[in-house]
Amino acid sequence: MGGVHPEENKISTQAVIEPFPVPEKVVVLMNQHLGAPATPIVNKGDKVKVGQLIAEAKAFMCANIHSPVSGTVSKIDVCKDPFGVSKPAIYIDVEGDEWMETIDRTPDIKRECTLTPQEIVAKLKDMGIVGLGGATFPAHIKYNVPEGKKAEYLIINAVECEPYLTSDHRVMMEHAEEICIGVSILRKALGVPNAYIGIENNKPEPIAVMKAMASKFEGIIVEPLKVRYPQGAEKQLINAITGRRVPSGKLPIDVGCVVSNVGTTFAVYEAIQKNKPLIENILTVTGKKIPSQHNYQVRIGISYGDIIKHSIGELPATTGKVISGGPMMGKAIYNLDGPTVKGAASVLVIDESEAIRDKESNCIRCGKCVSACPMGLEPYYFSGLVRNERFAEAKDRNILDCIECGCCFFSCPANKPLLDEIRMGKNKVRAMMAAQKK
Repeated sequence: MGGVHPEENKISTQAVIEPFPVPEKVVVLMNQHLGAPATPIVNKGDKVKVGQLIAEAKAFMCANIHSPVSGTVSKIDVCKDPFGVSKPAIYIDVEGDEWMETIDRTPDIKRECTLTPQEIVAKLKDMGIVGLGGATFPAHIKYNVPEGKKAEYLIINAVECEPYLTSDHRVMMEHAEEICIGVSILRKALGVPNAYIGIENNKPEPIAVMKAMASKFEGIIVEPLKVRYPQGAEKQLINAITGRRVPSGKLPIDVGCVVSNVGTTFAVYEAIQKNKPLIENILTVTGKKIPSQHNYQVRIGISYGDIIKHSIGELPATTGKVISGGPMMGKAIYNLDGPTVKGAASVLVIDESEAIRDKESNCIRCGKCVSACPMGLEPYYFSGLVRNERFAEAKDRNILDCIECGCCFFSCPANKPLLDEIRMGKNKVRAMMAAQKK
């Protein structure tokens, strides 16, 4: 079974969602989704409105990108992302806040969806919807079930098992009806009889709110789940709700399942019912040593530095790391000038007392990493293979099945950087496989 029990640190659950101020400029990356970067369709000097299409999905695995602001395109160039990687981007100088007239900005909840399943999927593509649970998989591909496959279960991932993060918690507390409408839309798109919303038992308030709202809808079942990280990992969630296991190298649809993050489901509601593209998301700003906790509705393209400056002012002098995501699977931000993207989940400020890793010692073959691994892998063995550059053997041992949850590193008494090594090994294996195809 695997899994661990890290300290939850859900200290921002009571911070209601606030709209983040529109900045003076944004930088919109072209590859903020799984797959190929989108292709710009605007030029320097063009005027754009909020919600206007500015980059098209030309490849199969790609997603449309829309302007999160109104103003003038100042340049199309490369940009260093938050992790120091150069990526193509569109720079926009903000002028006012003029939205596309097609977007319904009224607070009225629109309940009826008259679109056909095919029209729903097409609109998800038009609106640039991607998964907000981490992988940013283009939604129109996920909900276009391949020929020969059949969806039997729709599972909404509202587990939010990563410590500190509370954006899903707040979305459920504040937008339960819109989420249920989004679930109904996805049920229609897939043609499944029921949808299951999985929430860990440590979130009694969202469970109560979602159960009360789901009772008003047909075919929506709220499933309270055992608290055990990484309960929210896709394959673990499928097993917990359906009892089915996704085989190595296979996808959820191969066992009749489609999984959607609860934040994605809210974005689906806004896209289908309000004609609103994915131009913003809910982002948690948190940390034990910062003066205040926040959950913001943030436009994509705003720099992490601007978010920090507005929300907490200066970083505490004892800050050790700023992380995008949670402490288990998130990544330390190298460049605070880097922009947020569709899948951004948090700004997590970690004190240096927590950020400094303990000194690494020799592996004693205790097996704790094996017991903790939810995928039934042998992390200590991968460590040795990667250090000795035995990547073909790592591939044969199914290193690509690793979901990078961090349970191995968390449980290791020798403080070995198991997750770092496995991530590097996976990249080397993918590169090796790509070279073999040429």
